[in-house]
Amino acid sequence: MKAVALTRYLPVTDPACFVDVDLPKPVPTGRDILVAVKAVSVNPVDTKLRKSKGADVVENPPRVLGFDAAGVVAAVGPDVRLFAVGDEVYYSGDITRSGANAEFQLVDERIVGRKPASLGFAQAAALPLTTITAYECFFDRLGIDRDGADAGQTMLIIGAGGGVGSIGIQLAKAAGLVVIATASRPETTAWVTALGADHVIDHRGDMVAQIRALGMHYVDHIAVFNDMRHWEAAVELIRPQGGIVSIDNTDVPLPMAAMKTKAASLHWEFMFARAMFQTPDMIAQHHLLSYVADEIDAGRLRTTLDIVLTPINAATLRKAHAMIETGTAKGKIVLEQF
Repeated sequence: MKAVALTRYLPVTDPACFVDVDLPKPVPTGRDILVAVKAVSVNPVDTKLRKSKGADVVENPPRVLGFDAAGVVAAVGPDVRLFAVGDEVYYSGDITRSGANAEFQLVDERIVGRKPASLGFAQAAALPLTTITAYECFFDRLGIDRDGADAGQTMLIIGAGGGVGSIGIQLAKAAGLVVIATASRPETTAWVTALGADHVIDHRGDMVAQIRALGMHYVDHIAVFNDMRHWEAAVELIRPQGGIVSIDNTDVPLPMAAMKTKAASLHWEFMFARAMFQTPDMIAQHHLLSYVADEIDAGRLRTTLDIVLTPINAATLRKAHAMIETGTAKGKIVLEQF
């Protein structure tokens, strides 16, 4: 089968950072399904993994990256119960296994959802990783009620223009929350407004002053979807007994005294944790992706796709990684068609 892989961990400026390879077609066992991949999207975690080791480290066999994918079930393992051959699916894979940048991929059915029927493969591939991340941030980590019992509460999304923020705005609005999104450029401000944000502030400015200017002294929930350089502002803004959730991989010291005084909580989100550790509730990702598919088909949520590149090959994937590394991408970048 065709695949795009790396043999060394190189900067995106090096044309050899990805190579086109032919690999054996995998065979499903257990609860695995074999998916014929039709479209994949690129996430910041992909770029981090591509440069996660030294350039002198050689991968043999080549390593296939990629998480978000949409495709068609081509074969199933003997213990599969949720899907059948021919089903259209979308998913975000498992960080411990071979990735989605290949014609065929094995994935555990418990972290796969049915593809929204109203979306094409490229539109669907834009969603899984960011959707799982935002959903788990809000409803699993912060404990917000998905069905509206917490309607009217406020949610500050820092870094709202990216992939996680783009679906996060929609999920928060669907739960009835008042969403304050941060954006620092005119195009991302327009993007988050179109997605439903009630207010937009600039995270490059004084966020505390901007929130107070909106007539809010505190906010009920804060999601940090870029990095933790905004920690002090977040601590100042979170209400007593409120919660902050972050997806950042940080070694920055985080002063906690004010968090203790407020009895506020900090949560970490890593959407790969369930599959990585085979947690008893691993199937929750199947359920949440299927729920989101229903919401999309009902017109209550929309894809966060921004750019589609073709075909799926080394040159195009390198281009997508370069776009992600600018730090200015909004929504999702998707590759389709081998």
